[in-house]
Amino acid sequence: MINAVHDTQERALRAQQICEDILKNTRNQLYLNMRFLDNALAQLYPAGDMEMSPAGSDGDLFYYQPEKLMAMFKKSREQVNRLYLHTLFHCIFCHIYPDNKVDQEYWNLACDVVVEEIIDGLYVKCVHRPVTMVRRQAEALLLEEGKVMTAQKVYRRLCSLHLAKAKIEELKREFTLDDHRKWYDSGKNKSQSQIQKKKWEDLRNKMQTEMETFSKEASKGSKSLMDQLNVENRQKYDYREFLRKFAVLKEEMKVDMDTFDYIFYNYGMNLYGNMPLIEPLETKEEQKVEDFVIVIDTSMSCQGDLVKRFLEETYSVLSETESFFRRIHVHMIQCDDRIQSDTVITDGQKLKDYMDHFTVKGQGGTDFRPPFAYVEKLQKEKKFTRLRGLIYFTDGYGIFPGKMPPYETAFVFMKDDYQDVDVPPWAIKLILDPEDLEQSQGKRR
Repeated sequence: MINAVHDTQERALRAQQICEDILKNTRNQLYLNMRFLDNALAQLYPAGDMEMSPAGSDGDLFYYQPEKLMAMFKKSREQVNRLYLHTLFHCIFCHIYPDNKVDQEYWNLACDVVVEEIIDGLYVKCVHRPVTMVRRQAEALLLEEGKVMTAQKVYRRLCSLHLAKAKIEELKREFTLDDHRKWYDSGKNKSQSQIQKKKWEDLRNKMQTEMETFSKEASKGSKSLMDQLNVENRQKYDYREFLRKFAVLKEEMKVDMDTFDYIFYNYGMNLYGNMPLIEPLETKEEQKVEDFVIVIDTSMSCQGDLVKRFLEETYSVLSETESFFRRIHVHMIQCDDRIQSDTVITDGQKLKDYMDHFTVKGQGGTDFRPPFAYVEKLQKEKKFTRLRGLIYFTDGYGIFPGKMPPYETAFVFMKDDYQDVDVPPWAIKLILDPEDLEQSQGKRR
């Protein structure tokens, strides 16, 4: 009996040593072919786990089932390399920190599809796998040609398609390589998870820098990975907070209750009858929106539904109770290669009516210069009390004005292909996608 237990323990230790050697060899091969993965490859420590099928990660450890990992290695060394890289990319792109409200089956599949598409685009022999017809059909169904599809976008697409159970199972067989059960561990410490997530985000940023500078040669042929890094590393913007930055300080006739002390007021009234010792200030300094210009690019390339969503979010901020002076003055300008319309908004109801009955006018080419010339004309005609700024909603493909205007200007690009756009140095640039607006709308609700 004792010998049997000893033999079992010895076999387990031997299997563990073999698996650690396999994983060490795997990391070496990946590093030799993709030097930019240097730091990432050093983050996951191997750990045996009999429940894994065949491997997975929680962001700190690479869990593996010894027997299954060894069987996979005997069958194909490239398959083990791909498994490790697949799991590593889940960590790098923070797929392992899902939102509590996601459908786990769809989220797991979306992450696997995105990671496998990235690996297929690397064209590295040590992780190569023939592309099957099922995979081609699945990618045509879930991915959009010419666009970078993140896990969030594929997840939304899966949710909207309502695929049959048999089709979901077919996709899972094609794209699933690792085990995701550690992603949903209810015993996870939230603060530790945030620290861990920040570590992977920092590593991802460094990885992009490495690929763009020191490892250009090693990263050749890695366009799919670079595109994904550009998407994930781009700065996320809260459009609502951005819009509030255009508010200005102004003194308005209004009782300032923040500086009013009821104790001294009541004491004076009780002591002297009708003579308070302190009275509230009659003015108060508040953040309010003054004169404002919103230009909507109505060229053919700017989609109407995106314009609508932009207007909805803009309206939600501007219609907040504390966002207006007693009289507001907002010009809603539609423009393609010339001014198509100018609607002056003087109150919240008029803004809502404009949004509800909004129709795109123009749909010609894109030229950014006419609105700036038009605003300059309005300024000369004293149409503005104090123009705080101009927001230009566009897709970014047009001719910019040559000189800096005397007010703050921001170009808001509603794009889902994540291609960067050069703007003049005097302009603020925001790149939003529908997901960014959804997050802002979620905060509003």
